[in-house]
Amino acid sequence: MGMFVISKRYNGEYKFVFTSRKGKTIFTSISCKQKSDCEVMIAAIRDNIELFAFTKNGTASGKYFFRLSKGGLVLATSRKYSTELSLKKGINEIMKYVSRAEILDFSDGAFVFPPADEVFATTE
Repeated sequence: MGMFVISKRYNGEYKFVFTSRKGKTIFTSISCKQKSDCEVMIAAIRDNIELFAFTKNGTASGKYFFRLSKGGLVLATSRKYSTELSLKKGINEIMKYVSRAEILDFSDGAFVFPPADEVFATTE
């Protein structure tokens, strides 16, 4: 199952990525001034993916990617794929899992895992 991950960019704005069930990034959103904007976009994508357009594109180096948009506004750009078939698989994964995707929020900047010296100190 896929997952939405909200995080903060270095400039203080927010973004989210949609990752595959294997943890690979499928697409990254545009920057948002507020975390709530990310949450609204995620809810719209999860609840109404069929209303969004997938525009397939290619790079000069022969890679493939898509842009996710609604009403002409691009909301996210995919990672680069080496073949058109893998691009289609990425889109199919979105269509299959996006409605059930969990949301993880790492935007508060808190480190999720304890420092290594704390982990080793408790196991000695």
